[in-house]
Amino acid sequence: MTPDTSRAVKSKTLLGARRGMLCTLAAVGAWSVVIAGQAPAAVAVDDVRSKQWYLDVMRAEDMWKVTTGEGIKVAVIDTGVNASTPSLKGQVLKGLDATGVGKETDDYNGHGTTMAELIAGTGEGGGLQGLAPGAKIIPLRISNTEFQNENDVNALDAEDAIMAAADSDAQIISMSFASDYSAGAERAAVKYAESKGKLFFAGAGNNAEKGNKEQYPAAYPQVVGVASADKKGVVANYSQYGTSVDIAAPGDDVPIWCDENFKSYCDKGRGTSVATAIASASAALLWSAHPDWTANQVLRVLFETASRTWKEGDLSNYLGHGLIRPGVNILHGKGDPGDPDINPLTDKKTPSPSGSATPSASETASSKASEGQASDKSGEKSGDKSVVAATDSGSGNGVLIAGVAVGVAVLAGGAFAVIRRRRNA
Repeated sequence: MTPDTSRAVKSKTLLGARRGMLCTLAAVGAWSVVIAGQAPAAVAVDDVRSKQWYLDVMRAEDMWKVTTGEGIKVAVIDTGVNASTPSLKGQVLKGLDATGVGKETDDYNGHGTTMAELIAGTGEGGGLQGLAPGAKIIPLRISNTEFQNENDVNALDAEDAIMAAADSDAQIISMSFASDYSAGAERAAVKYAESKGKLFFAGAGNNAEKGNKEQYPAAYPQVVGVASADKKGVVANYSQYGTSVDIAAPGDDVPIWCDENFKSYCDKGRGTSVATAIASASAALLWSAHPDWTANQVLRVLFETASRTWKEGDLSNYLGHGLIRPGVNILHGKGDPGDPDINPLTDKKTPSPSGSATPSASETASSKASEGQASDKSGEKSGDKSVVAATDSGSGNGVLIAGVAVGVAVLAGGAFAVIRRRRNA
C-alpha cells in the first residue's frame, strides 16, 4: 500500500461557533442523512439487541465474563441523558446541565441517551445493550445548534462541561459532538482534563464528503479522534479523515432513539457519535480489567491491539491506529501498557493539574486564527484505505469488528453521518 503523507489543512475561527451532534439516521438501502420531516423506520424494542451486530463480533459476552466495566465512570457530554429508560435505570449518576436551561436528565432529542445506553445500558426492557454495562454514566448537558436557536443558553456550555467532567469522578470523557472551530477556552479545558488523568474520546465528524473540515474537540492533541466503520471494517464515506483520526470503531447500522419522546428506536443509526460511544465503552472495559493503569496505559494498549494492515506506529488518515479491539487484551492479554506518565497521543509527559483552565492571552489569540492554519494534531498519517477483516483470534491484525474473513475491505463504503454545532458527531 502506498502511504499518503499529505496533511489536511484545518481551519479555526472565532469562539462562539455552533457545534453539532455526530449521529444521523441511514435510510433503508441508502447511506443518506434523514432530513427533517421524513419519518425514519422505528425498530421494535424487543428486536434492538439483535441489531447490535458489533457486540457479537467484538465477543462482548466473552469479555463480560472477565469484566463488564465495573468501577468505571464515563462522563457523557451531550444533549442530556434520560435516566428513566429501562436500560439506564440505576446507571446514571448526578451530573450537570451546562446550558443553564433545564436539567442534565432532560434529553432534548434522544442523542445523549442513545450514547449513554451504547456505553452502559443494561438492555433491560428490550433496550440497547451497552458494551460496558457495569460502568456508570455522569451526564453533562450541552446545546446543539437547534437548541441554541430556541433557547438563551450559556455560550460556554461545552467548555464548562469539559471542566466539570475533568473535576468529576469519571475516568473517561465521551463527547459525540463536533464544531468547525477551535476556541481558547475549550482548548484550555481539554488540557485541564488531560492533567486530571482523563481519557477523552470525541467524534471525528461526519462531513468527509462536504469539505472534510477538521472538527473540535477531536482535533485537539489531547483528544482521541474516533472514525466510524461498518460490519466489514469499512470506513464510512461520511466519516472524516485526516490527522485528527486516532482510532476507528463500529458506528454503522445501529439502533438509536428516534427523538425526545423515547417511544421507539430508529433503525440504521450511524455516525462517529456511535463510534465514539463504543470506543469509550471499550476503554471502560479495559480500564476495569486493569484498574491500576493510567489513562495513558489504557489508550496505549487500545492503540497497540487495534487491527491494521500497516506497521505499528504508522497512522492511517482513515482509521488512525486501526480498528478498536479491546478483547485482544481482555481475552488474550496482549498489549504493553508502557510508561504510565507518557501520553501516547502527544508522546509527552502528562502535565500536573494547573487548577485553572483560564486561557492565556496567546491561547485566546490563537483561537481567532484565520482559515488556513495547520491541524492541532501532528504526525504523518498514511492514506491506507483498507484493512484485513477477520474475527478476533488474539493473533495477527485481524479486524475484530468483522463477522467473517472477507479479505481486504476498501475503505470507501458508506456509513454514518453527522450533524454539528454544535452537531452530534
